[in-house]
Amino acid sequence: MNTPPPAHPPAAPSTEADDAALDWFVRRSGGLFEAEDEAEFQAWRAADGAHRAAFARHQDDWRALDALPADGLRTLRQNLADDKAAAAACTAQAAPRPRARWRELAAWTPQAALAAVALMVSCGGYLAWNLWQQQALYTQSFATTRGQQLEVTLPEGSRLRLDTLSTAEVAIYRGRREVRLPQGQAMFQVAGDAGRPFDVLAGPLRITVVGTRFSVRYTPGVPGRAGVQVAVEEGRVRVAQAGHSTANDAAVELVAGQQIASDMTGLLGTVSAVPAAGIAPWRESRVSFDDTPLAQALAEFERYGPAHLSVADPAVAALRVTGTFDPRRPGNFARLLPQVLPVRLREQGGEAEIVSAGR
Repeated sequence: MNTPPPAHPPAAPSTEADDAALDWFVRRSGGLFEAEDEAEFQAWRAADGAHRAAFARHQDDWRALDALPADGLRTLRQNLADDKAAAAACTAQAAPRPRARWRELAAWTPQAALAAVALMVSCGGYLAWNLWQQQALYTQSFATTRGQQLEVTLPEGSRLRLDTLSTAEVAIYRGRREVRLPQGQAMFQVAGDAGRPFDVLAGPLRITVVGTRFSVRYTPGVPGRAGVQVAVEEGRVRVAQAGHSTANDAAVELVAGQQIASDMTGLLGTVSAVPAAGIAPWRESRVSFDDTPLAQALAEFERYGPAHLSVADPAVAALRVTGTFDPRRPGNFARLLPQVLPVRLREQGGEAEIVSAGR
């Protein structure tokens, strides 16, 4: 009985000659190879026997398509059709990053796509399968400035919302979806796709889901908040250190209404309950403090804009505050402080220093 090719066949080790031969083979198969390109190719081929041998292997791979089982060939054709549809959606959503013209053709045109199929077959088992699988269908970076928020819909249907001073780097592949969060806070509403898990990489942690709503915070520059915090609003996620798979025993699974935090090294704390209102409250212009040092609270306000508040006395900076506030109205927070803490405001030139009430 004919069987389709395995989902992740082994990839043979690649050499510099193999990589160059792959480039030439795809370019020549794209249908837009010109006379000067052919001259350059022939010069490369004549320069080294390893070049000729590598290119011959790719030609053999093409011919080996004839021997591919019918079911396998249908699977590959379907994958290419899916890729073409995904590419069209990606192009409609955002312009691709600048790349060499032939690489764009290799990624998206039917002729070059057919050449890519040929490269999957080799004497060692699907030589370029790994390259094909790892080629991103969509990449895009998003960032917000101080005080700004941003909401975007990704080509595969997931929604991403960024808080102030946040950066997200998105990459969508054939078999997975990945977002890197170098800094900031983000809320994710992930479109279900069991065949393509959704990974978020934030500092030392990896968070993996299939379809859910959850928030991730990674603000290494904020005192007391240098680790990663994950909270789940709907569905479930698995959290592990970035260097480990979320499928291993060290991963922690969270369900709706749960949260977990790590330190800068990725050491996970304990799972705790979180009310719905406590998950990404910044979406509704709120910041919440629970027995938080005053200095840390001021740093949180500064993320959203100039608070014009400062504290120099370590004893005052260590005082604890609890409550929910509008981060864009630090003046309201400042006026409330003397009512709940033994402090007063010493104002000068539009700035206010928070000092001990006894001074």
